[in-house]
Parts: sequence; structure tokens; C-alpha cells
Amino acid sequence: MSGPWDRGPRPPRPPGGAPRSRPAPAGPRAPRRDTTEPAAASAAGQAQRPARREELRLYGLNAVDAVFRRRPEAIRKVYLAEARIPVLKPLLAWCVKHRVGYRVVADEDLERLAASAHHEGVVADVQRTAPLPLQDWLASLAPGAPALALWLDGVGNPHNFGAILRSAAHFGAAVLLPPASELALSGAAARVAEGGAEAVPLVRLPQTGAALDALRGAGFQLAATVVRGGDSLFGTALPPRLVYVMGAEGEGMDPALAAACDRRLSIPGTGAVESLNVAAATAVFLARWAARG
Repeated sequence: MSGPWDRGPRPPRPPGGAPRSRPAPAGPRAPRRDTTEPAAASAAGQAQRPARREELRLYGLNAVDAVFRRRPEAIRKVYLAEARIPVLKPLLAWCVKHRVGYRVVADEDLERLAASAHHEGVVADVQRTAPLPLQDWLASLAPGAPALALWLDGVGNPHNFGAILRSAAHFGAAVLLPPASELALSGAAARVAEGGAEAVPLVRLPQTGAALDALRGAGFQLAATVVRGGDSLFGTALPPRLVYVMGAEGEGMDPALAAACDRRLSIPGTGAVESLNVAAATAVFLARWAARG
């Protein structure tokens, strides 16, 4: 949305810094401990290694579980706290069956691996998925069926991105990324999305003119979301195929892009604050489309 959004007692570790070994979960076929790395290799060392561009380090129970449920073959390595063994038994059993390494490590190691205290006891390295080309996403839509998307023009805060993905998953929207956008799924965004990142199509747009033509050719209207001066969101009939264009936090959207849209929409409020945070505004816009009747 265009306008000024938000600016933006642990167990002891053994000598040598290596993660502690723990017994494998009980059961008829208990998952085995990973032995693919030297014993002296610490999780802290793992965290300092440059991440492969094709891999993503996820953390948080819902984020990791969503990958396990939707594309388990993407999982490359799992690190977990001992306390998470019971809830993660299905994942660990899958790792054993498919020879995917996992390690039980201390909380401080998980913190280093995730670069966050919000790891919720599990970290996983997974294969990234590349955004779909716009034409591929359009071809995947059922002919004439209602469809909703968010064009993110400059949104960059990973926590806002994660919250947007969560709302998009809830309301069934795709997320469209401009060709020059560096916005990509991160561990922080995936955790905030609470598993929603796996359910949302990420779509790479071509240049603006070609993107507008392709979207309109597929029956979409585009709505620039603005803080003021637009038609009231709650008093406007919304089309069955709609793209909301959401501007960057702080700078707002590109004026030329806003001018190229079919309509301008604003969320009316009390005026007690200048505007909603872009993630909160996104949820309101999506909910209004879903309730369009």
C-alpha cells in the first residue's frame, strides 16, 4: 500500500563445542543419528558457512512441518532440540528412510543456526523453489475462475513479507514479484508465515508493460492501494479477478505504476494514525475481496 508504513537453564555442552549426542527416539525403528559429519564439526560452524543459493535455512515448527507435508523431498538436513523428538518423530522416521541427515543439538546451537531465538526447537536446510513465470501461473488458473493476487512493489521487510504470505495463504492469493525485486523467502519470513509460505504461489513478473498486458488479457483488474485519495475499499464493488498493488514500506509504490492501474483504493479509518502497516493493510484488502459476495 502506498504511504508511510512501518519504517521499516540450558544443558552443558561437551568439550570442544560439538553438539551433544542424544538417544534416538524409541520405537520399532528408531531414527538413527546422522554420521555424515565429523564429530568435531559444531552447529555453530554450520551456521557460519555460506548458504548455498539453492538452499534455504528454515526454522520454527510450522514452517518446517509445512515443507515436510508438501514437499519432503526438499529437506536436506534437520537440526532439533531433544525436547522436540516426540513431536518430530514422523519427520525423523522419514529422514532415516530417505537417508537425510539430522542432529540433536543444544538450544544455543539452534540459536546460532537460525540466527534467531525464535527457532522453536527445530531448524532445517531445504531446497528453494524458484518463482513461477507469470505465464505459467496464469495458465494454471481454471478458465474464468475467480483469482486474487498481490503485486509487491518494493516491500522488503522480511517480517512484513512473512505476515503477507500468511494472509495470502489464508485467503488464497498469489504473490507477484517485479523482475528487479530482490525480495525472496527467508527463514524469518517463513517463520512469521507459520507454514503459509508453502501454500502461496510466488510469481516472477516480466517488465511492467508486459505484466500489465498479460494480467489484463487474463481478465484481471489492477488496484493501486493508497493511503488517501482512493475510492473507499468498503464501498467499492470488486471484480472476480483482481490484483492489489501494494507499495513499499516508507516510500510507497512507484507513481507510474499506480497511474497505470485501473483503480485506486483506500482503507477509510478514524485518522488517529496515518495508515496501517502494509501487512495489516494487506489482510484487510484480501478479506474485503473474499467477502465481495
